[in-house]
Amino acid sequence: MARTTAPATGTPDGQLGLDLLDPGFGATALHRVTPARLDTWDACPRRYRMLHVDRPAPPRGGGFAHTTLGAVVHLALRSLAALPAERRTPEQAASLVDRHWTGEGFADDAQAARYRERARDWLAAAVDGPAGRDEPLAVERWVRAPAGPLLVEGRVDRIDARDGAAVVVDFKTGRRVPTASDAADSRQLALYAVATASVFRRPCRTVELHHVPTGTVAAHTHDQASLDRHVAAAAESADAAAGATTALADGGDADTLFPARTGAHCGTCAVRRHCASGRAAVPEPRPWDLLAP
Repeated sequence: MARTTAPATGTPDGQLGLDLLDPGFGATALHRVTPARLDTWDACPRRYRMLHVDRPAPPRGGGFAHTTLGAVVHLALRSLAALPAERRTPEQAASLVDRHWTGEGFADDAQAARYRERARDWLAAAVDGPAGRDEPLAVERWVRAPAGPLLVEGRVDRIDARDGAAVVVDFKTGRRVPTASDAADSRQLALYAVATASVFRRPCRTVELHHVPTGTVAAHTHDQASLDRHVAAAAESADAAAGATTALADGGDADTLFPARTGAHCGTCAVRRHCASGRAAVPEPRPWDLLAP
């Protein structure tokens, strides 16, 4: 994520070919970021270092049942969107869960079967919601576009087209039902909206969190000022992460530059086994403890 200065080519207006005389002359490269990496930095710089700076990266921990469930539902929703409208029936939607099912992280076969049936019910109900009724502009689409000093990229769950504008949709399967405030505060969704507008060349201000278990849609429509605030906050995080990475390469102390930031997230951290601070902060839950009751 560190910024680098690359020599420009050609003779852009106003530069008079100075880039050919001085290789250091030219525009500073954009920070290439994904919202997920920025969120990792903000949550815990040590985890960021282990996952995105250290090479080779340390081995990750095992899977959790709630993340397995979420992944299966996302895959089923993607398959549902790919079906012709006349084939998006409750029965067909439920069968898509079976196609993608895996039991990783569940306590036993009986528990896995209960949640499999629950997920089948969610997909069957989704047929009557936006995921079943509407034709998406894109599904699981990788977007990449400049946003201020950043080059934002990442995979958007779904992009809908409404009234000539694009709408960013993110599916949620956790026990907590999202609110409109969650949609407004999501830096990830705001950055995706900026990138989506650039990629599809149409306005994109509305972002939505679709809670699949309840059918709840939590939406927020940004204005330019709120999008700019999210971009500015993201740029600040990107600068901090890039600065720490550069300082580490120059011989800086890893623990000082990338301190552990402990909290409840330490319980499910992918690199918990390599962090004594995280292990001491909270006990590790069993792989199935975070499933909704």
